[in-house]
Amino acid sequence: MSKVKSVRQWLELIKKENYLIEINKKVNLRYELSAVGKKADGKYALQFNNTFFDDKEFKIPVITNLLNTRQLIAKALDVSIEDVLKYFSYAQLNPIEPRIIDKKNAPVKEIINLNLNLYDLPIPIHHEKDGGRYITAGILVAKNPRTQVRNISIHRLQVLDKNKLGILILPRHLFHFFDIAEKENKPLEIAIVIGVDPILLLASQALAPLDFDEFGIASRLYDEPLELVKAETVDIEVPSQAEIILEGAILPGVREFEGPFGEYPKYYGPRSLKPVIELKAITMRSNPIYHTIIPATKEHLLLGAIPREANILQLVKNSVPNTVSVCLSEGGVCRYHAIISIDKKNEGEPKNAIFAALSSSHEIKHVIVVDKDVDIFNAEEVEWAIATRCQASKDIFIVPNALGNKLDPSSANGISDKMGIDATIPLVDGNSGKYEKIKIPGEEEISLEDYF
Repeated sequence: MSKVKSVRQWLELIKKENYLIEINKKVNLRYELSAVGKKADGKYALQFNNTFFDDKEFKIPVITNLLNTRQLIAKALDVSIEDVLKYFSYAQLNPIEPRIIDKKNAPVKEIINLNLNLYDLPIPIHHEKDGGRYITAGILVAKNPRTQVRNISIHRLQVLDKNKLGILILPRHLFHFFDIAEKENKPLEIAIVIGVDPILLLASQALAPLDFDEFGIASRLYDEPLELVKAETVDIEVPSQAEIILEGAILPGVREFEGPFGEYPKYYGPRSLKPVIELKAITMRSNPIYHTIIPATKEHLLLGAIPREANILQLVKNSVPNTVSVCLSEGGVCRYHAIISIDKKNEGEPKNAIFAALSSSHEIKHVIVVDKDVDIFNAEEVEWAIATRCQASKDIFIVPNALGNKLDPSSANGISDKMGIDATIPLVDGNSGKYEKIKIPGEEEISLEDYF
C-alpha cells in the first residue's frame, strides 16, 4: 500500500474497508456529536455530514475517530503492528527535509479569507463542563524566534470570540518560543492546521529535541518530502494538502480565562488565565472537511502513545539491550502506565528497565516489566503475569515524591509517587517447569466456524 498524504485519501481507504461510517442525520455539535463518536470509539471512524449549533447549521463535514486502533496506525504507516515503534524511531533519527511548493498547486489555498469567523466552522463542545467550543485536532506550527526552526504540536484551543482562541501551553517547545517573544513584547506568529492525514498527526506528537523540525519526521514516514506552502499573513510554512489553515499570533502580555476542559486522564483540566491567539486569516479547500478529536477517546490516547512508546523503547534499550517492546496502556490513559517486555538474560534487568522508563518521561507513574512470552497489548495477560510471577515484598518498589503530571488529580500539583513492578520469571526457575504455560495441541489451528 502506498502512503496516504491527505486526510481525503485516508477517508477513501478506510471507507473501502467499511470502517468509515457516514452519518447524514442532523447532529448537535453541543455534546451529541461527541457522544455518538464515543459510542463508536475503537469500532468505526465517523463522518457527520449535517451538524448544527444552536440555530446555525453547517454543511462542512465533521470527521472523528480516524486513528483509534493500533491496527489503523500500522496501516497508515504501511508496516506491521510489531514494527510500528521501530519504524517511527527510524524516522526520528533519519528525517527528510520538506519541500516548498507554489500556492497555485496547494489545495489548501483554494479559498483565502482575511475576514475569518470561527463561528462559521463546525467546532463542537465535547463535555458537559467544558468552558466552550474547542479545536482539538489543530496542529500548531510556530518558529523559534532565535533560530527560525519550525516546531509542530497539538494544543487545546478554546473559541473565545470570532477571531480569538485561548490556548493551554505546557512547558515544552512552544512555551519556550512564546517566552522568548513575550520577553521582547512581540507576538509569536503561528498557524493552526486542521484536517491532515494520520502520518502528519503522529509526527506532530514526536518527542524531538528543541530545534528539530517534526515535518522532517513526517517526510521520512512518507518516504518522500512533505509538500509545504507559505502562509498568507505570517512567515510560516504549512502542509499544502491540509483542509483548513488558521493564521495568527499568540499575543504578548495578554491573558484570558480558558477552561475547564475534559482532558486525556478523563478529568477536567481547570479554568485559569491563559495566553490568547488572535487570528488574521483562514485558507482552506473549496469544500473543506473539519476534524475533531474527542478527548480521552482512543484516537486521542493512541495518537500520543505511539511517539512516546518509540522514545521509551530507544531509551530503555540503551540500558537493557534485550528489551523487546513497550506499551503505554489505554487503562493508564496512554501516559501513566508503561508495560515493557524483555528477553531476560540476567537478574536485575527488569529494575534497570524500570529506572530507564521512569527517567524517560515525567508522565510515567507505574512501570511493569514482563517476559517476552507475555502479550503487553493484552491487559488480561499482563495482569496474569503480575498475579503469577510477582511477589510484592521483593518485586515491587516505590519512589516517593517524584515529578509527575499536573493533570493527574491524585498528584500534589504534579508531585507523585512512582512504582515499578517486576513480573518476570526468576531465572533460576526458567527451566524447572514451574512456570510452563499450559497448552492444548492444535488449538491455534482451530476455527470455531468449522464446528458451528
